[in-house]
Amino acid sequence: MSEPARARRSVAVAAGLLLLTMAAVLVVSTRHGLTSVGRASSAPAEPASALRALVPFKVFYRDLLRTHPELVRTLRFTYVANGGRHRAAFLVLPRWYDRHRHPPIPLVIAPHGRGISARDNLRFWGALPAFGPFALVDPVGQGRRLTRYSWGWRGQIDDLARMPRLVEQAVPGLRIDLSRIYAIGSSMGGQETLLLVARHPQLLAGAAALDSDTDMAVRYYAFPALRDGARLQALARQEIGGTPTSAPRAYELRSPVYWARAIAKSGVPLHIWWSTRDRIVRDQVAESGRLFRLIRAFRPRAPVSQYVGTWAHSHEFRASARLPLALLELGLIRLRERIPRPDQITREPGHPG
Repeated sequence: MSEPARARRSVAVAAGLLLLTMAAVLVVSTRHGLTSVGRASSAPAEPASALRALVPFKVFYRDLLRTHPELVRTLRFTYVANGGRHRAAFLVLPRWYDRHRHPPIPLVIAPHGRGISARDNLRFWGALPAFGPFALVDPVGQGRRLTRYSWGWRGQIDDLARMPRLVEQAVPGLRIDLSRIYAIGSSMGGQETLLLVARHPQLLAGAAALDSDTDMAVRYYAFPALRDGARLQALARQEIGGTPTSAPRAYELRSPVYWARAIAKSGVPLHIWWSTRDRIVRDQVAESGRLFRLIRAFRPRAPVSQYVGTWAHSHEFRASARLPLALLELGLIRLRERIPRPDQITREPGHPG
């Protein structure tokens, strides 16, 4: 059995077992601005048969919910974002994947939520990329004026669409399966995931948007109800270029509900998650729920599903909660058992085609 196969089997029956010692971390490339955030290890070269396309292997659901930091490694690289700004991005890979074992691998683009760093966003994912296996890219991002508050700026969405090419340029030996690129994000990250579906549908094999902002004008007027609402309104004016009254078009272009027809026509399998008890993006019936209804109205057979529950804002978006379910629904992970019944989640499936 080849070492990658052994590693995959080890994950599938993990139950606390560590992976076999795997490949050395990719050589730091100053030419690409690449540094390693993971740990180094070593392994012999793989035969050519190891370069076959990856097939998801079956795992136990309980193992997806556990912390397995030994199964992945994280690399940091820099890229030129919109406006010519240099920004960092983080790439998470299964630990066994290196320049000697580099079959084409699926990629998940993971935009971060409002106000949090890309590093913090990585913590929600844990070691899930090892269980696909898939690669995960998490860019710092750049809005029109702000970094952590990009709120769906078109330049940021275009930068997200460039991530497959950027990671291959930054990481020697990495090969992305261009037929299996996905986007998954929560809160502002969900908003930007939805806009990526609308603006670059040909890129994606699937997407999941959790607890998303979908109408920026509504969000602007709802900010005062939050603890730091006045500051958020000021940041929105700075980033978007005014208020919904003074710059209505700018707010429309950052709102997934404005792009509902394009999302419906995209053909991208889309899963929309929202909570009836969200206290950050309040009244999700009129946000994510409204978007779902609009998509269905524009195209009744659009491949869109909604998942409705009672969790706190973005609390389902972590490896130890319901993020594995989103990956299962997109086909990025397979189980050896039946999917455990998710508590307090109602799924309304979409239709093929």
